[in-house]
Amino acid sequence: MKKDTSRRGFLKIAATGAMGAFVLPHQGFAGSPAQKPGKKTNKLRKFGIGLQLYTIRQAMADDAPGSLKKVAEMGYTNLELAGYADRKFYGYAPQEFRKMVNDLGMKILSSHTQVEAQGITLDNAKYMAEDHAQLGVKYCVQPWVVPEARNIESYKKMVQDWNTVAGIMKENGMLFGYHNHNFEFADINGVVPYFDIFLPGLDKDLVTMELDLFWTTKAGQDPVEIFKKYPGRFQLLHMKDMFTKEAPYYTTDGVNDFAPVGQGVINFKEILAAKDIAGMKYMIVEQDSTKDGKPFDAIKTSITNLTTRILV
Repeated sequence: MKKDTSRRGFLKIAATGAMGAFVLPHQGFAGSPAQKPGKKTNKLRKFGIGLQLYTIRQAMADDAPGSLKKVAEMGYTNLELAGYADRKFYGYAPQEFRKMVNDLGMKILSSHTQVEAQGITLDNAKYMAEDHAQLGVKYCVQPWVVPEARNIESYKKMVQDWNTVAGIMKENGMLFGYHNHNFEFADINGVVPYFDIFLPGLDKDLVTMELDLFWTTKAGQDPVEIFKKYPGRFQLLHMKDMFTKEAPYYTTDGVNDFAPVGQGVINFKEILAAKDIAGMKYMIVEQDSTKDGKPFDAIKTSITNLTTRILV
């Protein structure tokens, strides 16, 4: 059966506003021996750049240890995961996966994840928090909302549910987060969910926003203006570029102009100049798809552009 590696296939959330479980195929692989990073890798790691592993999701499904080794050698410091199911990460027990990453000189910063599809229960949220605490992550992030749940009542219920989960996360030493696309900025009968429901309703002491610069820009929004209006709310930024600049739109269907960071039209220098206003603590590279089917080349280009042109 053909594997569905699209965002929709990867992230499934119940239409009631509760959060759904990941389904991620996994095969067992022997771990690769750890190697000391070279001088160039160590130099790049000083920038503290993270990678969302959704970018290399098929490679992670095929060979997690080998894929992580490639990422480490490129100079990435932090990882954001997208593969939690059955209390395991990419099929590995929490401590096992954490050791695999740490042995390569990287850390697990955050995880795109959610509780069971049938609805939020205290037990589900506690299990999720306990498993992520074993990884040592700082953030668990809600990454997606299915189309049938994109209405005012569902959004209001989600905000209540996520605040409940966020309280449990805090008890286990981490923050909950929300990662946007462009549909949250659509006007629904005079209500813009991101500004009128999400930011006012999510407890700012328990939940941080992970602003995706690609999707925010696709919705016609200026990230810097958002930072100024809601200072300190954005500890995580998704560094994601785009080849084309278009009129604002609010669907993810058919979008394929994802670009390596620094190869497109987004002005990252201008955005990062406002990082202190945003409250940014970490930047995370993500590229949903590539035109040539070579995600490792793309993430190499992204970290090269960041460390030689954008962050210097």
